[in-house]
Amino acid sequence: MSIPLPALFARGLQDASKAFNQSAFEDSTQDLIQSGLADLKSLSARILGLSLFSPNEILEDISTRDLIYLLVPYALAEVQGRVRSQDNDERIAFLTQSQKYLNSFVSNLENYEIVPESERTLHAQDPSKIKDAASRRDIKIKQYQREKDLRARIETIRKRRGQLPVEGETESDFDLISSLLSKKSEADEEEEEDSESEDILRETTLLLLRLCYAQSQSQLLSFSQELELLQNAPRMPQPPPSRPDNDRRGKERAAESDMWKLDAPQARGGPDGKGPLLDPAGKPLRPFTILPSGSSDRARLAAQVFGPGHRLPTMSIDEYLQIEQERGNILTGGGPGSENALTSSEQLAVDAEMDGSRDGAEKEEMKRLKDENWAQFTDENPRGAGNTMNRG
Repeated sequence: MSIPLPALFARGLQDASKAFNQSAFEDSTQDLIQSGLADLKSLSARILGLSLFSPNEILEDISTRDLIYLLVPYALAEVQGRVRSQDNDERIAFLTQSQKYLNSFVSNLENYEIVPESERTLHAQDPSKIKDAASRRDIKIKQYQREKDLRARIETIRKRRGQLPVEGETESDFDLISSLLSKKSEADEEEEEDSESEDILRETTLLLLRLCYAQSQSQLLSFSQELELLQNAPRMPQPPPSRPDNDRRGKERAAESDMWKLDAPQARGGPDGKGPLLDPAGKPLRPFTILPSGSSDRARLAAQVFGPGHRLPTMSIDEYLQIEQERGNILTGGGPGSENALTSSEQLAVDAEMDGSRDGAEKEEMKRLKDENWAQFTDENPRGAGNTMNRG
């Protein structure tokens, strides 16, 4: 019994989503990519055999349940682009196949008039061919704003339906497509669906198709640029095929030549077969680079290259101000309250008026001594006596 179309599509998208969050250089990631690619290709063949889409139909003729399968070529192109290649020719073949998938996806959306004319005109422009820098920047901003607006509208509808991802998890376009797949059984599909729910699902699917259309146009431009670079790259010369007799004679001549040399070459060693890296005393004999052996570690270190070039703060501003206040480095007071408060002399005069108490007597004596000191100072330093440099 063949697997239903929604389950087959969901399985291929699940493998593609897992591979999206892993390094493409790992063998396990390539296994997921090949598995997802096989499911998506099988799904595409079944859709073609069932004739779900016909050039004689219009958008209103396509059911909401089948509308999501217009995204199959887009998913195929995304997965095909992550297949690991061995050389330039293989990479060119993969890119060409991804281009065919994307062109088929774009053509279907334009034939069914799913994308408005304004969006088609906007995303059809190639910013790299615009000479004016201001105009080129304006086009890129408009394209980005349109994609951002479509994604925000999709998220709003999904939030209303309670389909937002778990906080902290990264969601790819494969997960977004999978969330719109029909999860009902064949018996449930035969029952009449709620009209409002179907309208919301159709609106969300159409918005997702428009979003993927915008991303496909930019992806096609990127593929064209990469193909041009690969096709114009210089070809590495291939060594001529060697015969076993010639190899044996060459080794014999090399061994005989080394035998007559005064400084006969020593046996090579080291981790790369080019000789030891250090001498017995630990001194380097030749340049070498220390790198982790695993590709995942290399990818992790590469991701840290564009990290912050400064030390990140270890405490918040409030914590810093609290510590400075405890050290006494923050002045307090001032303002209307400080302006209306008594000065030290005024406070001393008020305290001296507290007759009949010990504190009052002490404050009165302090006021008397302060007044005497001030009178003595004014007698010894008459007003204006120090002004000898600016005499009118």
